[in-house]
Amino acid sequence: MTLRPNALTFLAALGALLGWSSSFACISYGLQSFSPGELALLRFLVASLCFLPSILAGRIAVPPRRDWPMVALLGLIGITLYQICLGTAETRISAGAAAVVIALAPGVTAALAALRLGERLQGRAWAGLAVAFLGAILITFGTGTEIRFEPLALLMLVCVFATSLYFVLQRPLMVRMRPIVFTAWSLIAGTVGLLPFGPHLPQAIAAAPPAQILAIVYLGVGPSAAGYVLWNFALSRAPVGRIASFMYLQPLIATLIAWVWLDQAPTLIMLLGGVAAIGGVLLANLAGTTAKAPIVQPVRECG
Repeated sequence: MTLRPNALTFLAALGALLGWSSSFACISYGLQSFSPGELALLRFLVASLCFLPSILAGRIAVPPRRDWPMVALLGLIGITLYQICLGTAETRISAGAAAVVIALAPGVTAALAALRLGERLQGRAWAGLAVAFLGAILITFGTGTEIRFEPLALLMLVCVFATSLYFVLQRPLMVRMRPIVFTAWSLIAGTVGLLPFGPHLPQAIAAAPPAQILAIVYLGVGPSAAGYVLWNFALSRAPVGRIASFMYLQPLIATLIAWVWLDQAPTLIMLLGGVAAIGGVLLANLAGTTAKAPIVQPVRECG
């Protein structure tokens, strides 16, 4: 039986997208008082606490024991590694630039999903991904007021692969657990991975303005807890590549929010790199694969 997405599936993906788009500006704002590790830890402590009542009440089950290693690994990749690299990169680049590079994720996600299913990507798909990556590299030269190479911007490429692996490798787990079960426990695993960055978090919270603390609390409740639940719900009901294509809208929304809120106007080089990155991803996805995708079994809920 094939997956049949409906209006609710796409509304869930859109809701997650809107939350995630706002997160780039929130991170830039929070980094004024917190280190990347402290910000990520506070954010995901809040996110984990959002799931705690449901876990204690038994509404969110513990994953099957055989899946614990993979849930933990994906939490460390998709949450811990992604957030540290994202926060560190945003200490040097704008929120809009970060969002543009993350727009490569749909193409990489689709490519990884196709390769994992044993499909062979067409030459145009590889060419599109190459153009997209060149666009991302171009952004690293135009994220400030002058043209210069910013090495930390390359961490955004690590983010792209981390989030793509998180999306693709979770699919087999969805056969044995509900999306919210995977979301809750992978976020908790990622939070545990962030604990080493917490020794000075209490002092940072005491010194930070209330507005920046509230922004990080919003990150934990909105883009993190609600956003991942909505996104993983959508992924469990539709093909990975189709849902991931919603991320094409993220750079535009994130750039507008950062421009209006933080006065981070996009540079010409960033715009050119963004056009190349998004255009390359579109070319890669439109090229598709040379084989039909196999039938996917329906999701079975547990707990």
